[in-house]
Order: sequence, then structure tokens, then C-alpha cells
Amino acid sequence: MIKSLYIRVVLTFLVSVIAGTAISFMVSTLIFEDQLNENAQINIRNFGQDVVQIYKTLPVDEAESFVSRMKQLDSYHIRIYDATGKFQSYGKLNEHKSSAVSTDQLKKVLNGGVVQDTPKGIATVLLGLPIKTEMGTKAMFLETLSPPSASFVVQFGLIFASCSLIAGSLLILVASVYLVRPIKKLTKATKRIAAGDFNVKLNIKQTSEIGTLARSFEEMMHDLQQLEQMRREFVTNVSHEVQSPLTSISGYALALKQVNLADHERSRYLDIIIAEANRMSKMSDSLLKLSMLESQSQQLSLIPLSLDEQIRRVIVALQPQWSARNIHFELDLENVKVTADHDQLNQVWTNIIGNSIKFSEDGGMIKVSIEEDFKNVTVRISDTGIGIPLEDQKRIFDRFFKADRSHSRKYDGSGMGLAIVKQIVSLHQGDIRVESEPGQGTTFIVTLPIHPPTDS
Repeated sequence: MIKSLYIRVVLTFLVSVIAGTAISFMVSTLIFEDQLNENAQINIRNFGQDVVQIYKTLPVDEAESFVSRMKQLDSYHIRIYDATGKFQSYGKLNEHKSSAVSTDQLKKVLNGGVVQDTPKGIATVLLGLPIKTEMGTKAMFLETLSPPSASFVVQFGLIFASCSLIAGSLLILVASVYLVRPIKKLTKATKRIAAGDFNVKLNIKQTSEIGTLARSFEEMMHDLQQLEQMRREFVTNVSHEVQSPLTSISGYALALKQVNLADHERSRYLDIIIAEANRMSKMSDSLLKLSMLESQSQQLSLIPLSLDEQIRRVIVALQPQWSARNIHFELDLENVKVTADHDQLNQVWTNIIGNSIKFSEDGGMIKVSIEEDFKNVTVRISDTGIGIPLEDQKRIFDRFFKADRSHSRKYDGSGMGLAIVKQIVSLHQGDIRVESEPGQGTTFIVTLPIHPPTDS
């Protein structure tokens, strides 16, 4: 098995050229076979009639002498038979094997008939003509020694095939270098990427399929680089998020070992340990849920539901959070029916509205509206909170990302909520985006199809 693409390309071309040339030659020969035979028959018939005329005009001795000196004998061989079957030949065979003359053919010509045959294929004619002399009727058989038309066709075919093979081989040798070079670059780049090096420059400018493959490879390399960066950030974020509560738990657990610790201090330390443990548990649950959503191992249970009623119920469930801070809601909810997973979609509204409450100032306002068109329904949730910087808006749906880094102590959370929201909306074949200005508030816009595909 030939593994080198270069050798395979060259061999494939050579085989194709040889086979194509051979097939073309055979087809061309078959197409012109009748014409070649006809031309050869006309030429030999004219020559034979000239010889017959010579024997008719001149005495036998003079005729034989004249015929033996004819220049046409370079291309034709003549045999003149008498009634007994003996013959006199004229012209040199030159390693050409003469065609056999059967008894029937001889008798036919001696009786005044004409024999015409192509015993050896294209443009090889055996012609039998009667010759009337003063010594009686003789049979003359002429045959072509090197038919000009056939010889030309064969010579042309061989030269054409040789030139095609040589020129094509040189061209394919050069072309194969340019064909294989980008593939070798891709192979080397693949090895470097496998080793973790994503700073690879291909510099392949071709516009052919190879160029398309190279550009697709560069896009894949860019995506892999981003995935690798996300993986590293994920590991760093998980380590940080886990390390913080573990440090608190470890520190307060050691403090509990103090013998003279007051009861109220002991109770406060235990509360902190429990809170940090609950925080780790919630983060673990969020990671597990997001992993299940991303792998789509958790199938959606699609049912018809009233979207406006669901959002109202979520707001009521979150009342202890917003009523304690005197936050008000302004609702503009149309009566809309959608087909969706009730529990998953319920978490979307819980997370988004919960974030709006968390980042709003006391006494703030949260607006929730629903708009419906022919195919989709759009939910807008706006708050008057701290807002999100422009550079952070593209990353707020990444896991563990927190736009409120400067307020991390004030606002609790693991940074997993919006990543889960994004994945749930995507599973519903929907879209979510954010509009925000620091200090002016934030608006989340969720667009959902009224009837998503059942295979989602």
C-alpha cells in the first residue's frame, strides 16, 4: 500500500494518461477503420488495374520485366499464379509474411472473378485480379506491405502517447509539489496543535478545496484555542470557588477546637461552616446541572404552558427577596401559550429575575414584558441596577464569570446561573442577549419559538 500522497498522485496520473491514450487510440481506430480500409482498397485496386493493363498491352516477357522494376513494389507485393498453382512473385517482403491464398480464391480469379479481403486487420488488403495473356488467363494477387494510412495512424498514436506521457509527467511532478505542500503544512500543524501549541501560521492562500480546508482548519484551531483557554479558566475558577469555602470551613473548624470559646461564637462559627458547605453544595449541583444540559442527556419535557402565568408565579415565589428591599415590579404580560419544558423554563425566569433583584438598588424598579409575533415570543426583563460594563457583556454567560468583581463581597453567587440560563434557552431553540450600561441598569431579552422542534 503506497502511503505517500505525492507518489499516489503521480502514479494515478500516469495510469490515467496511459489508459486514456490507449482507449482514445482504439476508439479512433475503430471510428476510422472503414475509411482506412476503403482508402487502401482504392489504392491497391488502381495499382492492380495498371498491372493488368500492362500485361494486356505488352508481351509477357516485357510485361514481367516492366513490373519487376516498378517503384510501387516498395509498398505492394505481387504474386502471379498460372493454372497449375505455380506463381511468380514481385517485390521484396522485408520480413512481411505474405497472406495465404486459398484454392477457392485461386480458382475464382482464374475463372475471371475478383477477390478482395482484409486478412490482417486495418488497411491490409489482399486483392485478386485475372490477367489475360497470350499464354492464357493467370491469377494475380496483390497485397499491401506497409500501408501508408495504417502506418501513419500507428506512428501518430505512439508519438502522441509518448509526448502526452512525458509532458503530463513533468507537469504532474510540478503540480503535485504544490498540491502536497499545503497538506504537509496541515499535518505539521496538527502535530503542533496536538502538543498544545496553537500559535500556528499556515499561510495557505489557495482558493481551491485545499484552501477551503486550510481556512476551515484555521477556524478549528481558533476554536480549539478558545476552548483550551476556557478550560484553563474553568479549572482556575473551580479551584478558586472551591478553595474559598474550604478555607473558611477549615479555619472555623480549627477555631471550634478552642476550649474557652464562648457559646455564641461557637454557634456563629457553625453557622458559617454550614453556609459555606451549602454554598459548595449549590455550586456542585449547578455544575452537574450544566453538564447534563450541555451533554443533552437530560431531555426536555415539552408541554403547552401559559408563559405569563409562569412568570407571575416566579415573581410571587421571589417576593421575600424583593419586598424586603422595597423593590417594585411593572408588568406588561400578554396571555401567551408556548410549548416548553416547565421546570427548565421556570429556572430561567428564576435566575434572571433573581439577578435583577440582587443587583438593583433598594426601592428600584424591575419591568417585565412579553411580546408575541407569528413564530416567536420575546420576554424583556429590565432593572435599574448597577449595570454591566461593555467588555463584560460578551462573557456574562460563561460559567463562573462574575461581572461584579469589584462587588464580589457584597453580592453572593457562583457565576453559574446565567450559563445555565443560556444552555436552557439554547435547548429550546431560542436566543438570549443582554443590553446594559453601568449605573443605568440591565435588560435581558429572551426570544423563544412558540413551538420548538420536538427533537430539541
